[in-house]
Amino acid sequence: MDIVADLLAERPHLFSPATVEVSRRDTLRMAELIAAVERVVVLPDYQERVLGWAPGIALHAAPNRGVFFGYDFHLTPDGPKLIEINTNAGGALLAAHHAGRNDVEEAFVAMFRTESEAPLRTMAIVDESPESQYLYPEFLLFKALLARHGITAVICDPADLMLCHGGLWHEEARLDLVYNRLTDFALAAPVNTALRQAYLDGSVVVTPHPRAHALYADKRNLVVLSDDALLAAWGVDAGARRILAEVVPSTELVSPDRAEEFWSRRKELFFKPATGYGSKAAYRGDKMTKRVFEDVLAGNYVAQLLVPPSTVEVEVDGKMTDLKVDLRCYAYDGAIQLVAARLWQGQTTNFRTPGGGFAKVVAV
Repeated sequence: MDIVADLLAERPHLFSPATVEVSRRDTLRMAELIAAVERVVVLPDYQERVLGWAPGIALHAAPNRGVFFGYDFHLTPDGPKLIEINTNAGGALLAAHHAGRNDVEEAFVAMFRTESEAPLRTMAIVDESPESQYLYPEFLLFKALLARHGITAVICDPADLMLCHGGLWHEEARLDLVYNRLTDFALAAPVNTALRQAYLDGSVVVTPHPRAHALYADKRNLVVLSDDALLAAWGVDAGARRILAEVVPSTELVSPDRAEEFWSRRKELFFKPATGYGSKAAYRGDKMTKRVFEDVLAGNYVAQLLVPPSTVEVEVDGKMTDLKVDLRCYAYDGAIQLVAARLWQGQTTNFRTPGGGFAKVVAV
């Protein structure tokens, strides 16, 4: 596709030439962590706790699992450490395309079919002003991939959707499924009214959906997943608790009444907004100013024990340069579909680093 090639050429730091080696032990460890999270998420006590701080729409029980969960890890001498969980993790098809993984691409199509309650014929890939999104080339790749399997995919803004005649429509096409790439996780913005209502009344399958985000991706959930005593009280089995204790860094809710304590410990902490995404407004404590700290106290933040990322050497302009490594496990229904690496420099992951971007991962 010439247009995709042109768009990718405009994004020179989307793909890295590097290959990241990950031990089979660490790969197994990440899979075990994902399985442990799944064993906790189904517990009524866990759901009651995390849905208590979620928006009301998360109480709506969706029939489908949700696509493209992203479990992000940093590698350490003690094994992988979970940094966060995302439920609308972008880049999966780009990473699979870059790695030449046709088998994974086929699995993605099968996943969408599984999510759809009816035979999947027409779907929409929905994001705000999609053509302006940095990962817009991925939307075009999805459209082409799905077309090869007899599925029509439209790429649109939520404002282009209409709820009428018992269904959700885009122009003259009634949609079977919406692949939701919006970062309005509660579908609360006025522009998302039609999509929100269609989701609530079952007029269309939305994937991923607000309940999935509430159960998995809210950063406050990491406070629960790193609290061994609480998990034990809920009856979580010893094996799952051991994995969680070893892989999930200690995470705490930030509250103004503990301001002095958090400020004194800031150099060992990473501060994240509870409902944030894409590393927005996230801060390493050792880089944080007093003014920013005041904003953190006033916001809805968690503080996670800082886990510095590993590095890999990449040749950039004829020089070997150390880039930081973030591993993302794309998962569906509790199983890993693809492991990709993102390489970068700076405080948080980005696609602005020469030699950085998505990198292939090989198990050794």
